Amino acid sequence: MSDPLHRTFLLVDTERFSDRDDVQQAYLRRMLYDVVDRTLLAAGVDQTLRLRADRGDAIMELIDSSVPVNTLLRALLTEVPAQLRSVNRLAASSAQIRLRAVLATGYVMIDEYDGWVGSDLNHACRLLDGDTLRAALRERHDDYALCVSEAVYSGIVRHEHPGVPSAEFREITVPGKNGPLTAWLHGPLPQGAAAAPAAATPSAAPSPASVSSPTSSPAPESVPTTMEVHFGGTNNGVQAGVVHGGITFGERR
Repeated sequence: MSDPLHRTFLLVDTERFSDRDDVQQAYLRRMLYDVVDRTLLAAGVDQTLRLRADRGDAIMELIDSSVPVNTLLRALLTEVPAQLRSVNRLAASSAQIRLRAVLATGYVMIDEYDGWVGSDLNHACRLLDGDTLRAALRERHDDYALCVSEAVYSGIVRHEHPGVPSAEFREITVPGKNGPLTAWLHGPLPQGAAAAPAAATPSAAPSPASVSSPTSSPAPESVPTTMEVHFGGTNNGVQAGVVHGGITFGERR
């Protein structure tokens, strides 16, 4: 088992691969390899900077950390759609290739059997197989759906590198065995997928004058005036006359 290596993970999967016959599957695999190879070469990633694992209908690439992630992401946003248009415009409807892709970063170990081990890689696989990415591809007409991990978004996408428009990414949550995973989908959310809630804006605190206790009664009203008061009937010792100053109406406490 090797020491943990920091790598960029590129995972690409073919939609509806198992629905095709053997001849069509062989063709789709050739197209998958061709699209991925051309895209990586456009990003400056040659054979010395990558390791590939073949998964039949999918490819996993471990890319050396010396390759700038923003350059790789820019190629995924431009080269893959261009390659797919070129391939599919000449292919029969039964041979159309549609791809899901995930770009992530993290640590991985390589064992003596050339197997790859690491929770970061496991998380990337969960994103690739997640329902949101699958649904996004089903609803699109451009044959391609891409999402990036939270680490790639926070380290690259949100900084607005040239050719990587952050406004085109939407936050998604994908269930994982050890809890939900946050990722960012490029392009519109599929129907039924909820957007991440916006941060709540704290409301202004009410001024002390506008807050009253539900058990308190209004303050007595004081009316500064001079008025003549006449008492009818029994005056209880109070004589009629003129009152100067303020008269307070309300219950006396």
